[in-house]
Amino acid sequence: MAESCKEPHSLSCSICLDILKGPVTLHCGHSYCMACVNGYWDQEVCKGVYSCPQCRQLFSPRPVLNMNTVLADLAEKMSGAGALAPPEKDEVGPGDVECDFCSVRKLKAVKSCLMCLASYCATHLQPHYESAAFKRHKLVEVSASMQEKICPKHDKLLEVYCRSDGQCICLLCVMDEHKGHDTVSAASERKEKQKQFGKKKQRYQHGIQEKEKQLQQLRQKVKALQGSGAAAVDQNEKAYAEFVLMADKRRCAVNELIRVQEMAVVSRAEALMDRLEKEVSDLKKGECKLKQLSLTEDHIHFLQSCQSIFDCPEPDVSADFNIHLHAPFDFVTKAISNLRDKMENLAKTIAEMSEEIQADPDPKTGQEFSLYSCHLTLDPNTASVNLLLSEGNRKVTWVKKAQGYPNHPERFTEYDQVLCTEGLSGVCYWEVDWQGPRVEVAVCYKGAELLENGFGYTDQSWCISLSNHGCTFWHGEGKTKISTPCSSIVGVYLNHKVGSLCFYSVSDSGQMMLLHRVQTTFSQPLYPGFMVSRGASVRILSPK
Repeated sequence: MAESCKEPHSLSCSICLDILKGPVTLHCGHSYCMACVNGYWDQEVCKGVYSCPQCRQLFSPRPVLNMNTVLADLAEKMSGAGALAPPEKDEVGPGDVECDFCSVRKLKAVKSCLMCLASYCATHLQPHYESAAFKRHKLVEVSASMQEKICPKHDKLLEVYCRSDGQCICLLCVMDEHKGHDTVSAASERKEKQKQFGKKKQRYQHGIQEKEKQLQQLRQKVKALQGSGAAAVDQNEKAYAEFVLMADKRRCAVNELIRVQEMAVVSRAEALMDRLEKEVSDLKKGECKLKQLSLTEDHIHFLQSCQSIFDCPEPDVSADFNIHLHAPFDFVTKAISNLRDKMENLAKTIAEMSEEIQADPDPKTGQEFSLYSCHLTLDPNTASVNLLLSEGNRKVTWVKKAQGYPNHPERFTEYDQVLCTEGLSGVCYWEVDWQGPRVEVAVCYKGAELLENGFGYTDQSWCISLSNHGCTFWHGEGKTKISTPCSSIVGVYLNHKVGSLCFYSVSDSGQMMLLHRVQTTFSQPLYPGFMVSRGASVRILSPK
């Protein structure tokens, strides 16, 4: 007894898993808390027959319980000595399955029994190992969904597989609604399926190898592309730096030349101004002398002095003093004008190079298009009253009965049209499945002009009309007949940055066939839209 006292579990109740309180011992020898075993028996389904929670030995009538004083003393000593609770590793954690027989504190189940259809913790599982009554029971790994292994009709264990119906059944099902079907044991079918797993595994492995090979190739291409891009940027920076340096040197040289020419012209002009100023002074002196002589009253003095005045040379007014001060710089103006023309041509060349860089190649395969798949939803505020939205605002159907939509400034009233909520301005791809006599798949700018016109009747919308008789592209009231037959699935690819818009016919096998391509310049976000005629519908497919 002293040896057993060293082990706390020997004095614990297998129902509450705590130290015995008011211990009682049944005729089979197992001990419990009096309150625990009474509570367990109070819950027994078969009244009048009571069993031991561990070994399942039956008692009838219900045993009269008396406290085991020896165990009570030992339990009190163990409790006073600070007996430990069950290890924390037995506690139920996230994702664990609870023991079906723990009533006070649920512990983690370690096994499930296919015969009992219950799960047990380590303590409540012991009878399955100790009692001969449980030898035929089959223990399996813990299962959180034991009810999935039970036939819902007969409440029996699913042990048979019906190949005719492809489902697991119980033995009673074999004799009932599955009578005459091709049935085998679950173990046999599992063995057969396991063989198929080998082939499936090989295909998976082959697929993994191919995808890893493609991934490696793609990584190498990306690395090469990044290297090429870095080299191109480096060349562009060097060329720009050289161009700026050369232009700066030429700027300084031209400025110096202009200053030298300016100084030379100014120097000549100043010399000429000095000469003219002297001549003006001399002429003024002669004029003054002439005036004084004209006023004298002495005739003799006048006659004697006038000859000297007549002998003075006349001013040379015929000399060309028209100095073209701006003439030396005319060549600069002309050269700058020529340089400006060359710069404009250079800018055009750079712009063309930039457009070529930006012109990303369109995807070719459905897998490549799926990389740009976007999620779209229909905007109820824009739907015409005869259009019914469903499937989470991803399907639109024309209905005869007008829908009770509230008034909204963006609602279509003239045409049976609806827009999507999302405005697109990047690289996007989406697919729609259309049914009925005629529908239109479009993209457009938002605005009052759109509300008054149908898709494709203005320069702010691009539309492809689909019907049983063929398809037509509309834009700005101009139409283009499309000879390519269209399937019930249409794909739309938009590269807003480069102004590319493409409509594709998508086959059941995923093959892409171009219906029409638009190359323009988009100035605003584009909103996908649909026109749905009487008896038609359009459903936006989920991104792949």
